Amino acid sequence: MRKRSVAASAKDEESDRQFVAAIARGFDILHAFQAEDPILGNQDLAERTGLPRATVSRLTHTLTRLGYLIYLPRFGKYQLGLGAVPVGQLALANLAIRRVAAPLMRQIAQETDASVALGLRNGLSMLYVEHVSPRSAVALQLAVGSRVPIALTAMGRAYYAAAGEAERAAIDAELAARMPVEWPRIREGLHEAMVMRATLGFTASTGDWNPTVHAAGAAIALPGGEIAVLNCGAPAFLMDRERLMREIGPRLGAVARRIEAMVLRQP
Repeated sequence: MRKRSVAASAKDEESDRQFVAAIARGFDILHAFQAEDPILGNQDLAERTGLPRATVSRLTHTLTRLGYLIYLPRFGKYQLGLGAVPVGQLALANLAIRRVAAPLMRQIAQETDASVALGLRNGLSMLYVEHVSPRSAVALQLAVGSRVPIALTAMGRAYYAAAGEAERAAIDAELAARMPVEWPRIREGLHEAMVMRATLGFTASTGDWNPTVHAAGAAIALPGGEIAVLNCGAPAFLMDRERLMREIGPRLGAVARRIEAMVLRQP
């Protein structure tokens, strides 16, 4: 669950005098909404962002006036409004990686009968910016806009393993602070992911996030220094560990390298 806000904003204000904390807190509110959890109240938002309830109330009122949120009187809660749509659509349209990766993702999904996603980091989560479902009726219930945790998923672990030392250290510190009990197990999985990427070119999660799901992840280095990640997953009964490690992972790693080369050739 995403909880940035008060501590992070205060730190940003101290280190960057040009940083406008009020704007950052407004984005914290918008980022708290997720595709699988689209309706939230002020109390929900306060818990997710760490902001005081009074601050949240002022922010949701302002964002509703601006059209970025819609108030639902029946539930006494909010959902994202149409004001957020053009910004998100423009951002997605500007991602050249989506145009390059989409055809290859469709091919993998059809030939493996598994779900394929492309994600970028968003805090301690990976945000789906492209997604292709298999033709079969059995598919993972995720879509563009879904978020999955860095700590436990193949996509997140692939990102972590490809990130620089300073970024990994920052992720470690935040995960350890937020999940002290789970941290030793999480740290072990992240270390294993680094070894797996170095030796095999991909990472894996076999039921670590969802006990019924197996997935492989492969990072893509983008020209600007950013990292995107391909993910291929399916219910465990359709993709056992042997198939994941022998077929899906190596294929995903090869496609990731192919996409890297194609992106470099983009004008």
